[in-house]
Amino acid sequence: MNRRFITIRKKRLFKEVHAVNKIQQFIVNLYPTTKFLIVLFLALSAFITPGYIWSYLVLPICMFLAYLAGCFKEFSNLAIKALLLIVLFIFLLQAFFYPGQEILWQWGIFSVKQEGIQFALSLTSKIVAVASSLLLFFRITKVKDLVSSLEKLGLSPKVTFIFLSTLQIIPEMQKSTHVIMDAQKTRGVETEGKLMTRVKAFVPILSPLVLGSIASTEERVLTLESRAFSAKGNKTSLYQVNKTKHDLKVRILLLILFILLIVWRVLS
Repeated sequence: MNRRFITIRKKRLFKEVHAVNKIQQFIVNLYPTTKFLIVLFLALSAFITPGYIWSYLVLPICMFLAYLAGCFKEFSNLAIKALLLIVLFIFLLQAFFYPGQEILWQWGIFSVKQEGIQFALSLTSKIVAVASSLLLFFRITKVKDLVSSLEKLGLSPKVTFIFLSTLQIIPEMQKSTHVIMDAQKTRGVETEGKLMTRVKAFVPILSPLVLGSIASTEERVLTLESRAFSAKGNKTSLYQVNKTKHDLKVRILLLILFILLIVWRVLS
């Protein structure tokens, strides 16, 4: 009985894992423009739907989609560390300084007004919806897939290269910073501890980081020129991104949902 129970349990676990992998592959393998239409629908729905409740609910929906796509940890870290602080700062700023008549709380020259709370909720909910949608898009979409799809739409390779370089500059600088910090540690330089210790360790990193960025830019230019990047004519690429059979279904579903949302908003 125990062996039979273990066998049945293993089969169930295998089916569950297989189902999760299929959903993950379904989301990840969608065409970049289809993924952008999904997040665009979520962002626009926050502006079409009245109130702020649905706008705030866009973030949990994006978290759920990130979980299905297998990038929940990265998405939640970005949403909490970056988005939460910005939204909290804007909310407090509008709550204290937005003009209004109905005062809810006051201390000296500072006062929280009902109008400020309502405006802060409306403003921050839209920011949460748009920002979480964009974060989800760049978490579930590879940069090289996005660039390839943009080139197929007719954009110039120079424009797509600038776009790609802009998206990669911060991750590349972070990698270079970690490499330089590790090199400093091997030389006995203290890089961890109190705030002043970290500041003192960060200052010597600036010069090699800037010089390394300049050198890498020059190497990249030489590499592009060796591959005839600036030459006229059609460009070819070894990496291709193609639409799947599910892209059309997802786009039709998004169109139907958008039409229903517009009709509901007009009638209500």
